[in-house]
Amino acid sequence: MVDYKNLKIVGTSHIAVSSIKEVKKEILENKPEFVALELDKNRLIGLMSNKKRKIKLKDIRGLGISGFLFVVFGQWLEEKLGKMVGTKPGGEMKIAVKAAAMVGSKIVLIDQEINITIKQLMKTITFREKLRFVWDILKGLVGKGDVEKFDLRKVPSDKLIEKMIKSVEKRYPSVYKVLISDRNKVMGKRLHKLMNKFPESQIIAVVGAGHEEGIIEEIKKYK
Repeated sequence: MVDYKNLKIVGTSHIAVSSIKEVKKEILENKPEFVALELDKNRLIGLMSNKKRKIKLKDIRGLGISGFLFVVFGQWLEEKLGKMVGTKPGGEMKIAVKAAAMVGSKIVLIDQEINITIKQLMKTITFREKLRFVWDILKGLVGKGDVEKFDLRKVPSDKLIEKMIKSVEKRYPSVYKVLISDRNKVMGKRLHKLMNKFPESQIIAVVGAGHEEGIIEEIKKYK
């Protein structure tokens, strides 16, 4: 968790039980004027809907086959890990919306549209990175991966998160740029505008662990 001026950023794991509890506690106790979420409009609607979204042809046209498969694989992996720990992916975002409604906080969406992110990723990711991705999955399946073990029910430690992000930056520079660095710029810019417009209002931002420091750095650049 990071505090800066009238902003408090809560870093979460999208499948961790501890994240759901922490987000709910922070919002109910602080009663902020705004709750900012690492979501776009379509992802929020999909998250709050109880119906499972059906795959449509326009999804493939919009993202391309590679981008579409990337999204499907990511959703499948999150759901699988979520079942292992007894949660649903995005549970902390869902509880943030409900807790915000309980205390009268306004919801602000600060992430860029997922389609833009995936399209940018598919344009920039290199063939070498794709091969590394397949190789890393195979190593993980046979138990030879170099990823440290941690409790899925909790948010990884800051030290471990930093280590994982540096590993991604080194092995997958395109992935790091599009999924982490570029999105930090978007979220930092939107939070900065909100902070400046409402300097006396408290803001709680709920984002994936690992984005906190990058977002604060982006906000500070606007000085």
